[in-house]
Amino acid sequence: MFPLLIRHTTRATLLLLGVSLLVFAATTLLPGDAAQTRTGGRASDEQLAELRRALGLDEPLWTRYARWLGGLLRGDAGHSLVSGRPVAELIGERLPATLVLTGCALALAVPLALTVAWWAGGAPWAAGVVTAVAAVPQVVVAGVLVALFSGLLGWLPQVSLLPVGRPAWAQPELLVLPALSLALPAAAFAAALLAGAVADARRLPHVEDAELRGVPRWRVAVRHVLPLVFAPALRILAVVGGGLLSATTVVETVFGYRGLGELLVGSVAGRDVPAVQAVALLGAGVVLAGLLLADVAAGLADRGRRDATA
Repeated sequence: MFPLLIRHTTRATLLLLGVSLLVFAATTLLPGDAAQTRTGGRASDEQLAELRRALGLDEPLWTRYARWLGGLLRGDAGHSLVSGRPVAELIGERLPATLVLTGCALALAVPLALTVAWWAGGAPWAAGVVTAVAAVPQVVVAGVLVALFSGLLGWLPQVSLLPVGRPAWAQPELLVLPALSLALPAAAFAAALLAGAVADARRLPHVEDAELRGVPRWRVAVRHVLPLVFAPALRILAVVGGGLLSATTVVETVFGYRGLGELLVGSVAGRDVPAVQAVALLGAGVVLAGLLLADVAAGLADRGRRDATA
């Protein structure tokens, strides 16, 4: 177990280091900087140069990257270039709302994805339908849900204006449309990836025999199919779960939900590089952590199944 854990942890760490380089490089390519945003384009060249020196924006890129990475290793994500507040404090205010939204979406997406994958795995034409649904942009899904449940039926609010610091569960009606907008595309994406493995499992002789003998479908799925697709399902759900955190950027912006996604959009607009870097790296870290846990669990499950059949 330990060699497996060490190998996957080393790979995840190297990947996270590579992602940090990509995040830092991407933020340096943003047009303009925080000094221009602060002054609104009304400062002279001398004033801009002085402000850039004060903010550390005039230092070489490798120095800024080393300082940023060193701060992260010490648990210091730096200070916002716009508000001057610690970035960790800004994230701490928004993170609970995003975690609640992501948790609700994941609770909806997982059973829906497994159900749709079972259906698509039993009908060849259904896999194409699921793939087409998964390709629908998230903003389109959100728009359709708003038009249906807010505009036509009037059941739910069109926006989710949750004040910063207020618990998301205090107003559960604000979570419904954002959670559905996250869960439906994620479930379709996961089901499209998993349908092939389910179809292969259902074609095995002992599974076909169980279905022909009239064994209830839920028992066939749980007892015969699920153990065979457990490893790929874990990896797919890890990707989907991590992707949900990144996908909140679109959904939170559409619904005005005050979470990490909205913080990221506002920070990009204000060229608040430390905030952008911290939120982007946090999302990547969650995805890699999920993949690490899924790989380890899937590896242990595969080893246990091999030992049982040996």
